[in-house]
Amino acid sequence: MLVKQLRTARRMVVAAVLVSTLGVAVPTSPAIAAPGPSFTNPLVGTPNSADPSIAYSGGNWYYVATTWSSRIIMRRASTMAGLKTAAEKTLFTLTAGPGCCTMWAPDIQYTNGRWYIYFSAEPSPGQGQRRTGVLESNTTDPYGAYTYRGILNLEPNGGWAIDGSVVRFNGWPDHFVYSAFRGGEQSLFIAPMSSPIQVSRNGVRISTPSLSWERQGGAVNEGPYALYHGGKTFLTYSASSCNTPDYKLGQLTWTGGDPMSPGSWTKKSAPIFQRSDANGVYGPGHHSFVNSPDGSEMWIVYHANSSSSQGCGTTRTTRAQKINWNSDGSPNLGTPVRTGVSIPGPAGDS
Repeated sequence: MLVKQLRTARRMVVAAVLVSTLGVAVPTSPAIAAPGPSFTNPLVGTPNSADPSIAYSGGNWYYVATTWSSRIIMRRASTMAGLKTAAEKTLFTLTAGPGCCTMWAPDIQYTNGRWYIYFSAEPSPGQGQRRTGVLESNTTDPYGAYTYRGILNLEPNGGWAIDGSVVRFNGWPDHFVYSAFRGGEQSLFIAPMSSPIQVSRNGVRISTPSLSWERQGGAVNEGPYALYHGGKTFLTYSASSCNTPDYKLGQLTWTGGDPMSPGSWTKKSAPIFQRSDANGVYGPGHHSFVNSPDGSEMWIVYHANSSSSQGCGTTRTTRAQKINWNSDGSPNLGTPVRTGVSIPGPAGDS
């Protein structure tokens, strides 16, 4: 053992001399970042905690969620754990465009030096369809002022279109994915974007709630969100009615080719994230994904209920947990963690 330790020490000294005198780059093992401060779910409590979207930038976490009001609010904290008690700041109050009274499912994205928040909104009764609007940050600061940039022209004749997010493909422009009812049941659609604030044509349907687990309490595909890993693009989404404890997540995989072609997508036959009666978690869904600050981990941030009798209202709270990967590179989300269980924060979150 002593000889082995001496040899190891000698190699370290030689490496240091090479670097300091010759500028030689000697391969070393990457440093493993420590986990951040621990937290317990719910990460953010009621009432403004359904349909969460989260981003990490410049040493801070930025969080937006449904308010069921005209306000779009944001929390900011230096650690994920800190979001639990972070103050809510009103970024914008809707007074025009898609509506003045009800906002939900905001999604925060960064493109070309600006932050964008895509949100669903319902006008006053009788004033039009539920549609998707977009805010653009005035500067590079996600916590600063935003300007309303209008409604995305996703559906023919200004039709119903909600729960949108951005998906990116190598060699393709950005695309926008969303949920709509066009000509049938609530399904997933995709449209090419001409800029971060507009699409170049109406969307094309790429998924319908065709499987039995997508039809519990109602036939629903909604809340799509992209995930990238190992050179593959996955589109995860919420299925079944949010009024039931069986709201859950499914997965599409882009197989190459034109993403506007339904044939370029394959659906996983089983859900990838669902209720856990043993852990007291019901209706987990409408989620986003985010890397740990050191880039070594992927985390899911989602909402869920703590009772099987709760539904789509303000009882839903935001939860977070680290995910893993299957052997084929697809996401393995595991089982929703019980509330009150201590969870080490993301790696490098300090």
